[in-house]
Amino acid sequence: MTLRAIWLHLRLPFSIYLLPVCLFAMTLRPGITDWWRAIWVLLIIHVLVYPAANTFNSYYDKDEGSVNGLEAPPPVDRTLFWVSMGLEALALLAGAFINVQFVVFILVYGAFMKCYSHTSIRIKKRPIASWLLISTFQGGFVFLMTYMILQNVTFYDLFVTSSQIGLGLGTLISTLNILALYPVTQVYQHAEDASRGDLTISRLMGVRGTFINAWVCLLASGVGFLIFYEGTWPFFLMIALTTPGVVYLAALTYRVWQNPAAADYRAAMWMTRLTGWGMNIFFLIMLAYKS
Repeated sequence: MTLRAIWLHLRLPFSIYLLPVCLFAMTLRPGITDWWRAIWVLLIIHVLVYPAANTFNSYYDKDEGSVNGLEAPPPVDRTLFWVSMGLEALALLAGAFINVQFVVFILVYGAFMKCYSHTSIRIKKRPIASWLLISTFQGGFVFLMTYMILQNVTFYDLFVTSSQIGLGLGTLISTLNILALYPVTQVYQHAEDASRGDLTISRLMGVRGTFINAWVCLLASGVGFLIFYEGTWPFFLMIALTTPGVVYLAALTYRVWQNPAAADYRAAMWMTRLTGWGMNIFFLIMLAYKS
């Protein structure tokens, strides 16, 4: 494989759209006291952990059509497998400079993503299980991991002494957002998934069902944010910044209802960009406000 092909399979730009989960966790009280540590954690997750999972998935899927964050995947060979292993090793090494708990989190996340893609297990072939587990790991798990690592909180602190209602609600909201958007990133892959025998959650729901699910989960997430911010100004700022993504989703839903083929790669990625950047900007404002 060429270096360019490897770079494309890392899908680093797509990590930006997963960033809101970590930023959300960083806005929780008592706040960030060590910004260098926080930046180091964000880099490990988004530059090493996520790309390691992406390249592992790409190696075992060997997609020829558009995939999440990559419109025209280059052909893959065994090189990509070793790139994935190398990135994970670097993530573990870098995580060791934070603490042992972070290393354990990285190992657990990496193990799940291998079970998701590897041909001998391939959770991806089980639509409901893959949907729930991906949403839990990329949403609630990463949210809790970020909070616990940056606040030096142990599981004992979390489940025995912690009384933060916001932590549980933030975990739920983060999971709901992935439950909404993850199937949308599969909606243009139905033919290729069918050719491999993968009944993804989007194939199970159908094109229209995928968008109905997105609206239901996003509405539930919105109610969660309303409760989380107690109807104060941050909630309305969040609504304002995510409105472009919501309006685009509404327009796309209308087009899909008329013609399911409208749910193509570029449409899904535009929705992801608009919602992702809206949330990123919102949480960055909240971090600046609380600093």
